[in-house]
Amino acid sequence: MLFIIYFSYICVNIKKEKFMKEYKILFTSGETMPMGTFYCIGRNYAKHAVEMGAELPKEPMIFIKSAQSLVNNNSEILLPDYSENIHHEVEIVLAIKKDCFNIEPEDAKDFIAGIGIGLDLTLRDLQSELKKNGKPWTIAKSFYQSAPVSNFINYNDINQDNFRIKLEINGEIRQSGDSSDMIFGFDYLISFLSKKFFLRAGDCIFTGTPEGVSQIKKGDEAIASLDNLTQLRVNFL
Repeated sequence: MLFIIYFSYICVNIKKEKFMKEYKILFTSGETMPMGTFYCIGRNYAKHAVEMGAELPKEPMIFIKSAQSLVNNNSEILLPDYSENIHHEVEIVLAIKKDCFNIEPEDAKDFIAGIGIGLDLTLRDLQSELKKNGKPWTIAKSFYQSAPVSNFINYNDINQDNFRIKLEINGEIRQSGDSSDMIFGFDYLISFLSKKFFLRAGDCIFTGTPEGVSQIKKGDEAIASLDNLTQLRVNFL
């Protein structure tokens, strides 16, 4: 009996160790930052709003993912078994450099630590059902490992304003877009969020996805690129 109790204690603590890790965002320079909160922007590309049968937003649509959603580059992702239609949404991701509140758009770039590429994984069947019933759809967006993100490039090292993004699944291009097609740009988004939330260093902003979202399945490999600056590679199990 004592052996069974001790063995159970070990198993529980092994599981706790696995899920109690410290989540950090990584930079190509080798620097790291503790992960904060993911602030995600919905319908920020007009063509994506159209493909979803939705109206264009008059102001940014915000939802949140927890730090435990983070997956770093070159990882394997275990897809949830309670969804039969999991979608990829490739997005530019901004990392916040320092705490800020109620800032103006012209000051926003001073608060960007880095820029990367990520996937907003979405349980589309659950999301649709929850929306239809007027319920929150957090579990369709903020589940474990739902936010794989590349290593970030230091924003001060970049001399460009527009960025091309691309997502390949098993070598096939599924999504591509340009940040110039965003309805709300980086500066406006950071300012808008800072007037609603107290942004902390290590928070990240998923800035919206272009058209072409579609299903991913076990065995797929995803490669997302931000120009030639940084790349995200993950495999789905």
